[in-house]
Amino acid sequence: MPIKHQLDDPCGTGLTRRSVLRASGVTLALPWLESRAEHLGTEDAQSLTRMVCIQTNMGILPDYFFPTGSGKNYIASHYLERLAEHRNQMTVFSGVSLPGVTGGHAAQKCFLTGTPHPERGGFRNGVSLDQYAAEEVGNQTRFPSLSLAITNENATLSYTRSGAPIPAEKSPRALFQKLFIQGDAREVKERVESLRQGRSTLDFVAEQSQRIDQRLSTADRSTMDQYKTAVRELERRLLAAEQWEYRPKPIVDEEAPPENNDPRQFVERSKLIFDVMKLALQTDSTRIISLFIDTTVIHNITHHGNRPETLAELRGHEERQFDALNDFLTHLSQSRDGDKTLLDQTMVLYGTCMGSANSHSNVNLPVLLAGGGFQHGQHLVFDRDNNYPLSNLYVSMLQRMGIRTDQFSTGTGTMNGLEFANS
Repeated sequence: MPIKHQLDDPCGTGLTRRSVLRASGVTLALPWLESRAEHLGTEDAQSLTRMVCIQTNMGILPDYFFPTGSGKNYIASHYLERLAEHRNQMTVFSGVSLPGVTGGHAAQKCFLTGTPHPERGGFRNGVSLDQYAAEEVGNQTRFPSLSLAITNENATLSYTRSGAPIPAEKSPRALFQKLFIQGDAREVKERVESLRQGRSTLDFVAEQSQRIDQRLSTADRSTMDQYKTAVRELERRLLAAEQWEYRPKPIVDEEAPPENNDPRQFVERSKLIFDVMKLALQTDSTRIISLFIDTTVIHNITHHGNRPETLAELRGHEERQFDALNDFLTHLSQSRDGDKTLLDQTMVLYGTCMGSANSHSNVNLPVLLAGGGFQHGQHLVFDRDNNYPLSNLYVSMLQRMGIRTDQFSTGTGTMNGLEFANS
């Protein structure tokens, strides 16, 4: 659940009026009911698509990422060779970017929203891909989505429909406990009371907003109507979360991972959270995950100036990142999901907000998509001078989730050349 820090505080102390208002744009979904599940056929139960969206924020060396040639017969690059076992379950894109998303590092907040010009004053972000999907299909799992980050800062990939950032869970250990540790009856009671306090706070918010409605201009009334809608949505989510508290969490054999807050070990930390993400998908605790991987600790060497020794050091870090991604994809491919694998059923988007961190360029983004039931095994090449909208890929991903839309952000159609696999 994106508002974990407000809602999972067992003592209720984190649920302040201010924090509730900050999270109030999050859409609430009703819980997946057992009676509904009983009416699903086997085929439906095996066709549940998941979405995982991963961004690393300091770019990826393009010379080591982009393959040579196009289509099915492309020659894998140095980094893609590290993913060779998943070649037939992966599509690589070149010549893509997010239209109007500029500003160098500022673009990291727009990787899943596609909202143009984050560097400008007064910028307001839009809804992120994961949250758009969670609004539509997140009602089928205990957690409509998980917003995660490997960072010691407050970065996130997830944004509400009102453009508010959703705090990301940064601890793999805390994430594991949230997913799989039930707690005793007293702890459950305390969490439910915390949720009820949140609903009481929202009653106060509704009362206060009614008092000021009469003094608002027409434009401000429209804004307030949107705000009150968001408050009602959050109230519904709090009610659903209360219902889920009384249902047992999945039991897994694995132990909670250790804590690691060393920013220099972002790869090791990524591996820990990848392991928990796999368990979350495997137990159907959620079907939508975003992960921000903060590699700011290597920012200085991303400005390599083509110095061989600096390039070699940077390449070593990025090789390890792709090795961690390969392990995650392998674990998904080895997990069964009905008559398919979990990778067959899980779209894994991996990319970065910068085509070249050395020059702070936000075009020609290194991006790939693995799994999820597409016709993969290809390199889709678009115009490097006049990039194709990456946001069209997001439309394809939403449709693969069963969401009926032809638009998302700046995307006005599906990704050319990327087709659904035959069922």
